[in-house]
Amino acid sequence: MTAPTQPADRSQAHPAAQVRPAAPDLLYSDVEDDLRAAVRDLLADRCPPGAVLTRVEGEQPYDPELWRLLAAELGLAGLLVPEEQGGQGATAREVAVVLEELGGAVVPTPFLGSAVLATSALLRCDLTDEAVAGLLGRLAAGTTTAALAVPLSAAPGGDFPATVRADAEGRLTGRVTSVADTPGAGVLVVPAVGPDGPGLYEVAAADASVGVEPFSSLDLTRPLADVSFAGSAARPLPSADAPAALDAALLTAAGLLASEQLGVAQWCLDETVRYLGQRHQFGRVVGSFQSLKHRLADLWLEVVSARAAARAAADALATGSPDAPVAVAVAQSYAAGVAVHAAEEAVQLHGGIGMTWEHPAHLYLKRAKADEIALGTPGRHRATLATLVELPPPN
Repeated sequence: MTAPTQPADRSQAHPAAQVRPAAPDLLYSDVEDDLRAAVRDLLADRCPPGAVLTRVEGEQPYDPELWRLLAAELGLAGLLVPEEQGGQGATAREVAVVLEELGGAVVPTPFLGSAVLATSALLRCDLTDEAVAGLLGRLAAGTTTAALAVPLSAAPGGDFPATVRADAEGRLTGRVTSVADTPGAGVLVVPAVGPDGPGLYEVAAADASVGVEPFSSLDLTRPLADVSFAGSAARPLPSADAPAALDAALLTAAGLLASEQLGVAQWCLDETVRYLGQRHQFGRVVGSFQSLKHRLADLWLEVVSARAAARAAADALATGSPDAPVAVAVAQSYAAGVAVHAAEEAVQLHGGIGMTWEHPAHLYLKRAKADEIALGTPGRHRATLATLVELPPPN
């Protein structure tokens, strides 16, 4: 008896296989591993926990030399920028790896605001326009930074902000609260409603008519400020659909923020395991107690799951998958809670040292809590997810 003949191309035998989307690749590539090693080595040398604590106590939370090394030497500021505009032409996957490391060191840096939020909005504008291409080139080179003038709590899928208005001459009037990464920013990318409808505008942050009012925020490593415009001169940034450009920027940032939250959670887990393996009580290593082993095992499972969700979101954004909104909503609705839980466990299992300023644990807890409401709360993302997959919204 002869064996049944198998089709040479299985997709021909199974038509459904031709339309089934490829599974996301959640593994780190060699390039991503090398990028992680380079960033980690630089941060270990230039940004240890003690340096972060000292920096956030001063008037300038950002280290200009560290940013120069990250942006210009390693080329991180232009990861998302195409090579034609002077960038690296990388994808959201590489940016996610960088954010994992920045989150793991709670680095005070404008990377999220400038290299992700503002850059993502500009990439949805007309790249053939000299103003857009020139600004992207300066951001990619690290010679200037930009901030997207929206509240840090703004979530993708919301209405276009209408708190800033543009007149017929392009002058802006209005106010935006809780804008991230404004200290040291040379340019503000401002969503505003003009005579022709919604648009994006470039404003020089040093303009005398622009008011930047910093305030004490929970997370000292990511300063916030209220920004006001009083007839500020602005340059329109050509975009076929400004609301879509802004929403794409917020979606990208929300998906990549999950990688920063993953970095926070991973550091808290690693540091807590290390500490419990050294501390002794009742003549035993504290980490040998069964109840603590269970808590750490549960936390490890949460971190592993958060990594899968964050990697899926980064891969979906990198490949332009139509399921990217679903992947981002899943990642943000889960990773935010994991980061907070990991930071709370770190504080408690270190002996409740949340008020000990000299130990960096409180910086991670504050970053986790601040990230929990950044770019949409977990509840907001769960409601969005329910709509996307046609489920009843959560109570």
